[in-house]
Amino acid sequence: MPLEADTAETRYSLEPIDALSADKIFERRWALTLLEQALARLREEHVATGKVALFDLLKDCLTGERHSLPYAELGSRVGMGEGAVKVAVHRLRQRYRALLREEIANTVGSEKEVEEELRYLFAVLAG
Repeated sequence: MPLEADTAETRYSLEPIDALSADKIFERRWALTLLEQALARLREEHVATGKVALFDLLKDCLTGERHSLPYAELGSRVGMGEGAVKVAVHRLRQRYRALLREEIANTVGSEKEVEEELRYLFAVLAG
């Protein structure tokens, strides 16, 4: 398929205008990349234990903003009760937080810096 000369320009014109500074855009991408890396590791763990279907079903519950199906309905899809789904989501969130901390720890030198980076990450995402 030949490349059209205006493809990049057309895509650029369709991108939403971002009023953030270059620094803020970089920080936001950094934060989102860390979250994506932790999520990818979490999925890999579930693949390795044969629980990828459960992960794929519950991953939308990680944010705490449940716009997904009710726990009872999610459970019925994988043969679990509502209480078991709540526990699974709780454990998924705990492990996600732990993996996020590990990702950050790989980039800093001390536990204190991990805490500072976590606070900064959440501030970047909130802003």
